[in-house]
Amino acid sequence: MRTLCLLLLVAAAAASPAWGEPAPAALSDALAARAMLGTDVWARVVRIENARPRGAWRRGVYPKTVYGLVFELSGILWFYTDTDGTQSLSLTTGTLGRDRADPGRLFLALDPGFRAWGWLDDAPPSRAPSRGRPPNACFVESVEALKRRISAGGDARSPQLLSYYVDTSAGRLGHTVLLFGTAVGLSAIDAESSDRPVSLPADLGADLRTVAAYLRGGPVSAARAIPILCARQPVAGQWAFLADPPAPAG
Repeated sequence: MRTLCLLLLVAAAAASPAWGEPAPAALSDALAARAMLGTDVWARVVRIENARPRGAWRRGVYPKTVYGLVFELSGILWFYTDTDGTQSLSLTTGTLGRDRADPGRLFLALDPGFRAWGWLDDAPPSRAPSRGRPPNACFVESVEALKRRISAGGDARSPQLLSYYVDTSAGRLGHTVLLFGTAVGLSAIDAESSDRPVSLPADLGADLRTVAAYLRGGPVSAARAIPILCARQPVAGQWAFLADPPAPAG
């Protein structure tokens, strides 16, 4: 768990792009992710001014101006950017109301350069240029896949988001897929590639790394699952608590 930074972030109404002009690609991606989650999931687009952007003298993750999406799932807040995918924003469970009201300290815990921010609730999706599916959005796409499957009347028992990680020369990279039960066993959907479920062999057992390795077609370094609590269909406000938020995953 990240250390909570006690320095408060000042909410700033940073200059927003004029909506008659083309929106930045990163804003377009955040808006697209918001649309994918639907209106029954609490989600807000945010603009953050980064005092310590990546550059020639700093190997940071984020640019000077960051556009992202803050959303609720499993009782905590999450943060999506097209730069490095989705990661948990809340530092603890049971603090959702406070986290929604004052996410500034949470942004600072992600990056000490995140010193000014403002919601972009008036950002109209129709004005943002489309470049297809937003990058590094497999976490969000998996939530969308679950909602789409249930809306079509498909079976999705005890759904979970399975995030698995692979250590590479560029660092630890993550990917998220949807896991759910059916009348005939466990299935998975990798929303980045297809909406078609993959039936998992019964002899895989319940070990998450084993399941993840099967889906990836190779070894994984770690795997964690986020249970989504719903009675046959997702209902706003019925997300399950997550005891140990996972690391970033696309």
